[in-house]
Amino acid sequence: MSITHLLPGRLGFGTAPLGNMFRAIPDEEAAATVAAAWDQGIRYFDTAPFYGAGLSEIRLGDVLAQHPRDDYVLSTKVGRVVLNETEDPAARDLGEKGGLFEHGRPNKMVNDYTADATLRSIEDSLKRLRTDRLDIVWVHDVAQDFYGDEWLAAYESARTGAFRVLTRLREEGVIKAWGLGVNRVEPLELTLDLDEPRPDAFLLAGRYTLLDHDRALQRLLPAAAEHDVDLVVGGPYSSGILAGGAHFEYQKAPAEIVTKVERIKALARQHSIGIKAAALQFALAHPATAAAIPGATRPSRIAEDLAALDERIPAAFWTALRDEKLISAEAPVPTAV
Repeated sequence: MSITHLLPGRLGFGTAPLGNMFRAIPDEEAAATVAAAWDQGIRYFDTAPFYGAGLSEIRLGDVLAQHPRDDYVLSTKVGRVVLNETEDPAARDLGEKGGLFEHGRPNKMVNDYTADATLRSIEDSLKRLRTDRLDIVWVHDVAQDFYGDEWLAAYESARTGAFRVLTRLREEGVIKAWGLGVNRVEPLELTLDLDEPRPDAFLLAGRYTLLDHDRALQRLLPAAAEHDVDLVVGGPYSSGILAGGAHFEYQKAPAEIVTKVERIKALARQHSIGIKAAALQFALAHPATAAAIPGATRPSRIAEDLAALDERIPAAFWTALRDEKLISAEAPVPTAV
């Protein structure tokens, strides 16, 4: 039930920002960013209908259509169906993520995890992505941050709908793997407790980072390793705050997070390393982590990510983080070479 054999490397490209997350991105800039990722060797790309109501998929597909399909790995998500009718993107109810894609396409999105909607979502994604197949499909956002107290109802709809459809598609060879793509650990823990179905991997955004990893360490990651379910880390820079941005959890970072980041930055300066390198390598250090997929909207960011992956970080830096209780004493850290 692992996906490590599918992934071409430990660094992929998360394309949520290409859906005009936080700002309106020119088509040319989005295309140049995907092209830069390709030119610098990135071969795993993740997207979703939710990202700008299909905008990210369209932009990604326009570039990837120029390359042989066998040369890259592609994942997208189900759980939201994009309609032809329109609405005000800024007025959508996105739970804790209000206004996230207010610059995206105006197409109305419907939350639907049923079997029929799952099949329709895949069919629509294939058209937007200009491809004939998907490698990995994630069931998107069946968690508290989008559904509040109703999240278990959404989860149950997915369990009896999307989970079963994706299991069948995997068995038939239509897709190679499936799992959940969420921002919370609880749905993943619940899934691991089920006898059936069995996912191949999880895409977990924001919950295994330098700033937030305690809960995942306690139960999720040991259980995932026991079940041979890999973890793909989304949002390794915590919505940008660990990469020079101002957002945490997709909103303006609160004062306590800004203070914590400044403490980490101070230690990084003392050890002459970049905080992006620390963030990315920390996320990849856990043995259950198969890959990390930072996002980008500028071509230069791709080179920065690759450099961060290769930067040498002294063991003394990780010791200092532990000593100042900035990371858990139980968290695996990279081994200095």
